[in-house]
Amino acid sequence: MILAIAGTGWLAGHWLTKGLTTSRALEALRKSAPRKPDDSVNLLLIGLDSRKDMNGDDLPKEFVQQELHAGSSGIGGYNTNTLILMHIPAGGGKVTAFSIPRDDYVQVAGGRGEHKIKEAYGIAKAEAQDRLAAQGLKGAELEHRSREAGREATLATVQDFLGVPIDHFAEVNLLGFYDIAKVVQPVPVCLRHAVHDRFSGADFPAGRQELDARQALAFVRQRHGLEGGDLDRTHRQQAFLSSVVHKLTSQGAWSDIDKLEGLLDVVKKDVVLDDQWDLLAFARQAPDLTGGDAEFHTLPIAGFATRKGEAVNLVDPARVRSLVREMIDRSNHSDHSDHASDHADHPGHPRSDRSVPPVASPSPPPPVPADASSTTVDVHNASGVRGAAAAESRSLSALGYAPGHIANAPGGGGTSVVHGRGAGAAARQIAARLGVSATRSSAVPVRRVVVTLGSGFTAPGPGAAPSPHPAAAPGGDSRVPSDAFQGRSVRMGGITCVD
Repeated sequence: MILAIAGTGWLAGHWLTKGLTTSRALEALRKSAPRKPDDSVNLLLIGLDSRKDMNGDDLPKEFVQQELHAGSSGIGGYNTNTLILMHIPAGGGKVTAFSIPRDDYVQVAGGRGEHKIKEAYGIAKAEAQDRLAAQGLKGAELEHRSREAGREATLATVQDFLGVPIDHFAEVNLLGFYDIAKVVQPVPVCLRHAVHDRFSGADFPAGRQELDARQALAFVRQRHGLEGGDLDRTHRQQAFLSSVVHKLTSQGAWSDIDKLEGLLDVVKKDVVLDDQWDLLAFARQAPDLTGGDAEFHTLPIAGFATRKGEAVNLVDPARVRSLVREMIDRSNHSDHSDHASDHADHPGHPRSDRSVPPVASPSPPPPVPADASSTTVDVHNASGVRGAAAAESRSLSALGYAPGHIANAPGGGGTSVVHGRGAGAAARQIAARLGVSATRSSAVPVRRVVVTLGSGFTAPGPGAAPSPHPAAAPGGDSRVPSDAFQGRSVRMGGITCVD
């Protein structure tokens, strides 16, 4: 959607400013925003999981269920299921984008306590709606003003979490995404594995294929049946944006007036922009965005836990801020610097031959399932240490995993971690915690992990998790290691194969 804005920005002097829906939510943040050393721009893309229109009215039931495959209009509420910060250097050049996993457990701005970051919008909107309704507001005006409170809380929460100022933002809901997909369909995508998910409607074979608007929405919404859960869904979203840019660029659509007008009609109908955004100036500063010179990174998590009865992503805010600052500093000081990211394989963008020396530090855990509570862990004790299996099961439960069977096992072997289908990432995290490797076995049920504590086992300690990877060692190489992010990064402008 930001890409559509970049591609249509040059029309601003003619008729772009007419009919736009704008917001003043950023005004409250500007005075307290972190300072910037230059004229670079930080844009926040907000994807709102709402089945309602701009006035708060439910979308038609048949459309929601059949085209969007999104259940009822009451599902989703006002969660921000997509949060992507895009950094554009002052002089143009390569764009760096950061996806924030939606279940990251953070402090919500306004003294609202800790919640999933996706919930900041809905919490603040509900508070404002109750207050404004008591003052007599109703209908569309009530919806508009309470949504402004939701936007302000989301912007402030992201700004505090990442430690960088937000200059502009754009918000789109499910209908907006669908309408954009209709303009650019069919969209080419690539899957490493065939998928079938009744919840999102995703039913695709492995390999390259083209999707219509309804299929595209299912592609970016699926999380059930994916080994990495929500984290894999985040990579799907990044790959989809990359494919859209690839198609529009290869077909010369950025100079196609009819195509641009179609995108602009969607922006006017379904998108909310901040009221200080000069779209013409933005289009001039961000030619690399439509040219595909951008890279998406998924910000790291530190593990999983259960909070207030829900599975959440544990995060290290200091680590996240350090990583974002390091990447932004590199982007600002080099137009086309050698980014140390593990590019996913896709046609047109092979893996880089240039290697970047990793920072000397412990290896981070691999990507893990977004819902740890759906992975059951059995712990067997073959260590000869009394109570070791029970203690380890409690520690894993504290990290958010569902406790399974606890039993003794014959001794003589080492510690092992074996998993069934759909539990590979969870098994790798657990194995890293115990200092061993994970293996898959068809004898282990789906989404289940069996841990056997062998001779010489030493407990990692209550609640211990693999050590996070620092963005850079003090006084050492400041280049960001390829494994600093959650999973592979996605380079825009090609067709990236994803899970």
